[in-house]
Amino acid sequence: MFHTTRRKSARLLIAAALVLPASGALADRIDGDWCNPEGKHLSIKGNEIVTPGGVTMAGNYSRHAFTYAIPAGEGANGAQMLLQLLNEETMQARTDGVSGPAVTWKRCQHTS
Repeated sequence: MFHTTRRKSARLLIAAALVLPASGALADRIDGDWCNPEGKHLSIKGNEIVTPGGVTMAGNYSRHAFTYAIPAGEGANGAQMLLQLLNEETMQARTDGVSGPAVTWKRCQHTS
């Protein structure tokens, strides 16, 4: 079961890289704090994510992409969320199996 899940996650990472636009594929890395136009926030640090609902969990990390199973109460419960870095300041998010446009996220602007 564990290996099947890992294989499925690896396939989803590859699919995300192929489906989402490739511009900016050489950007630095997906790690950091991200905000979307609806005021939601998420944070990625290596294979750990703090989801928009505040759940801290592990996901599948690569330098320019991240996938995770959407936790209960955060929309398509159990579906895979695919995050793809477009450039240093922009990424797109798409829920696997859900039609419609990807949601664009920007790095959060920290104020002092």
